[in-house]
Amino acid sequence: MFDKFKKEEGGEMVEDRPEENTAEETPENTVSETPSQIGIGELMGKRAQLEEAIDYVGLMIKNLKDKRTLLEKDIEEESVDIKNLKEKLQKVSEYIEEENRGISELAEKRKQVESEADEVGSIINNLREKLSGVDRIIDDEGSRVRKIKESRESSYN
Repeated sequence: MFDKFKKEEGGEMVEDRPEENTAEETPENTVSETPSQIGIGELMGKRAQLEEAIDYVGLMIKNLKDKRTLLEKDIEEESVDIKNLKEKLQKVSEYIEEENRGISELAEKRKQVESEADEVGSIINNLREKLSGVDRIIDDEGSRVRKIKESRESSYN
């Protein structure tokens, strides 16, 4: 029934055209049919051609459905891949935001530590000045004590 149809390169069905016979037809090659007065034979031939055409159209519809199904499958796979990529990018974005928050927190902590270090430096300087003051007082008192001892020693001698 499909003998006169064949599939071409693009997947499309086309009617196979019989090659023309170059030999002349002889009376032995033709079947002698006498056409009926009503033409029922011709009508039956047309019906058979219409059935073949309908079958051909059905085959084309099936091919189109198969192609559409493949496209739908490809699109769905791409959609899943894109959704996965989007989720990965969202996770990367969240990671970057988290790291930025962490960097901000570290910068704030560094600022606090630096401020405390400045305070400690200031305290050290203040204590150094106080110690220097105490050292001067001790040196001054030590000098007085020595002078007093020297003056006593020289007065006893």
